Amino acid sequence: MPKTWVERETCIACGACSAACPEVYGEDEDGFAFVKLPGGREGFVEIPEEYVADARDAFEGYPSESVKWQEDDSARPMIPANVRG
Repeated sequence: MPKTWVERETCIACGACSAACPEVYGEDEDGFAFVKLPGGREGFVEIPEEYVADARDAFEGYPSESVKWQEDDSARPMIPANVRG
């Protein structure tokens, strides 16, 4: 099952991830993204199956590298295609 996490230090507070998948991603009082699932502010958390497609859309559409995606525990976090060099 895929996992996700948001790196606050590089978040640009654009709201794209929470717009694409509000069940998984939210925004704090300063507009910075975070993962709403239990443990989501501490590190990678497993995405419930019913939200995987929308969460992947959020990851792939995010304009920076803040939203992290990991397919399994052995994989390194992926970088969205739209921000790769």
